[in-house]
Amino acid sequence: MLKLPAALRTRNALVSVLGVILIAGTTTVVAQTAPLEPIQWDKRRLDQLDRNVRRLERAVTQRNAAGQPVIIEPDPEVVALQGRVGLMDRRLADMEATVQRVNGDLERLTFQLDEATRDNGALTTRLRDAEGRIRAMEEAAARAAELSAPIPTTSPTGDAARDLAAAARLAASDPARGDRALQTVIAAWPETPQAREASSRLGDLRVSAGDHAGAVSAYAAALRGWPATPWAPATTLELANALNASDRKTQACTALTEFGRRYAEAAAPAVRARAAEARTRIGCAAPAAAPARRPG
Repeated sequence: MLKLPAALRTRNALVSVLGVILIAGTTTVVAQTAPLEPIQWDKRRLDQLDRNVRRLERAVTQRNAAGQPVIIEPDPEVVALQGRVGLMDRRLADMEATVQRVNGDLERLTFQLDEATRDNGALTTRLRDAEGRIRAMEEAAARAAELSAPIPTTSPTGDAARDLAAAARLAASDPARGDRALQTVIAAWPETPQAREASSRLGDLRVSAGDHAGAVSAYAAALRGWPATPWAPATTLELANALNASDRKTQACTALTEFGRRYAEAAAPAVRARAAEARTRIGCAAPAAAPARRPG
């Protein structure tokens, strides 16, 4: 038994008591009958509830004034329901704590996964860089072995003209391999016009590489016997320039003199202009004037 305290004399306390009584009074009925439709608390129902609360308040006040205190017995089902609600609250609190721990673990795992992903990306990049460097080293080693191998003496195509054309194309795209291809033409086809032209082209490659001494040797081999070929005049000028670049001015002037004797007359004007410029730049003596022809 529980005696109603004085605080329940207010309207709010009576509303709470009325709600408990309504729940206690309807629990057994709800348990024995089908669930009722939820009450629609419109203005009319709220006014009716307010009148009932006021009527109950007056009845409680009258009983208290008459010395008959109001005694409320809690319904056992309500007590059991309150216990179950309390248990559910504790379980819900436990679940919330568990969810918070799981969320914390998920955040840590996500952070670790991000770090692992970044580390994996960095390792992948380093691995690719290492593979690229190794591949470059392997290619460089293979190229060095190819370029340092002995010059072959057999024709790749079986024809001197095709060998020379292929070597010229290769020299334009890969000077180092083109150098070897031109040397192959010289070795496979000695004493041929193609070998002489290959020597001239080889001299041009040596000049481009800054090897003026090597260029002199190649040009000299190409001009041995002073051939009457279309490339001979320009090659003679290149020989003079290479001799001058290797501190052999006298021989450079001699080469220019041979150009004047052998190729100047048939050379193109541009080639003759280049010869005059080289003679001035190197400091060679002016060529002797040709003797005047006597009229017949």
